[in-house]
Amino acid sequence: MSGKKKILLFSDWYEPGYRAGGPIRSCVNFVQQMKDAYIIHVFTSDRDLGGTAAYENIQTNQWIEKDENVNIYYCSPGELNWKNIRKQFLTVSPDFVYVNSMFSKYFSIYPLLMYKRYHVKAKIILAPRGMLRRSALQFKSFKKNIFLSLFRSLGFQKKIYFQAADDTEYNDIALCFGKAANISLVPNFPAGFSNFPGSTKKKVNELFILFVGRIHPIKNLDFLLRVLESINAIVKLTIVGSMEDRTYWQSCETLIAKLPSNITVMHKGELPNAELPGILSKHHILALPTKGENFGHAIFESLSSGRPALISDQTPWIHLKEKKAGWDLPLDQPVLFTDAIREVAGFDQQEYDAWCYSAWKFAHDYVQQLDLRKEYLKLFS
Repeated sequence: MSGKKKILLFSDWYEPGYRAGGPIRSCVNFVQQMKDAYIIHVFTSDRDLGGTAAYENIQTNQWIEKDENVNIYYCSPGELNWKNIRKQFLTVSPDFVYVNSMFSKYFSIYPLLMYKRYHVKAKIILAPRGMLRRSALQFKSFKKNIFLSLFRSLGFQKKIYFQAADDTEYNDIALCFGKAANISLVPNFPAGFSNFPGSTKKKVNELFILFVGRIHPIKNLDFLLRVLESINAIVKLTIVGSMEDRTYWQSCETLIAKLPSNITVMHKGELPNAELPGILSKHHILALPTKGENFGHAIFESLSSGRPALISDQTPWIHLKEKKAGWDLPLDQPVLFTDAIREVAGFDQQEYDAWCYSAWKFAHDYVQQLDLRKEYLKLFS
């Protein structure tokens, strides 16, 4: 028998899923980094975000040994119920329960209610994954506010532990649950790191931009399209992301139709995370004027791939320009985004190469200065 303690991780989606973006990457990276220290059980759904069929070639409704110390349960919709989740609690008998959502019925609310009803002795760690940001709470706000009121009335904030991925999330949790909340500031694990991959060909007055994010108002694609209206350089924008809000996409299509002829736009749809480095390598910058990111895995992927990032100031990635790694700008000043695009469009090869290396070094230095493993071992103790 192994002497390792057991973690039961709840996540709506897990690999091979990719449509949910960052939350999946956060869980996958956590499992890969911590599987030698714990026995990890991942309870997740058997299909991707918005999917109508189970993943191919994957057994469902049973624990599968995915890797040493890693077991995954891909639950079908028919078995996603109180009785079965309770059964898996008993089967695993975890020392720690890691909840990776704030408002999911089956993957956060049910586990929390079971913890209270059955007096589960495991330590509960809840990672809100950016869901307590003001920009996130404005969507389906009525239901979310009811849940938060119930959460507080049941006293969960006094009994469980919160993981905040950055200072903003720390403040969001504290604002929502008050001084009684036990909050640990522990950033998400980034993806694996590699050597500087080099830049790509860059002509003056030409710019290839990549947007990676769900087609949803919170990712703010329409903002980027409006910024591009006044750009005179030759710009090719590639959009990669799952179609989550078709009404919003229709409004974006209207903006695309009005863009001048020097701006071309291609929507490639959704892509597996493994294909992101390849498509990044063919673009000059990542542009993501998001209204809020808990971590921003696509942003880190861009920086670690040696591609400057043009983003809002609503992410953990700040002070980019002073490091020549990109631009983090306020959304209430769109002219600054216009200026940044004009600036990078005007780069020649030598200047662009220097920014690419600086972006990679920014990500490299971030990884080097953190001892995340130590922080997670403290959190799960």
